[in-house]
Amino acid sequence: MPFKIIASQCTSSSACEPLCPNVAMSVKAGNFVIESKKCTECIVHFDEPQCVPLCRVENTNVIDTSVPRYQAPA
Repeated sequence: MPFKIIASQCTSSSACEPLCPNVAMSVKAGNFVIESKKCTECIVHFDEPQCVPLCRVENTNVIDTSVPRYQAPA
């Protein structure tokens, strides 16, 4: 499932944006958001999602369970 950013916790540090291989992050209303259609949890590019460990506020980048999990091409 793609990630989402909890807006009330986002400090807009921008640490996460440059490492997103799918350019799924952008700024809206002063906070970063993740476009769920573009987020693949970094599958194919990296072994682990890149935005989670970079976030300075724990539990700000979380799995969005309302969106189906990305399926890598076979």
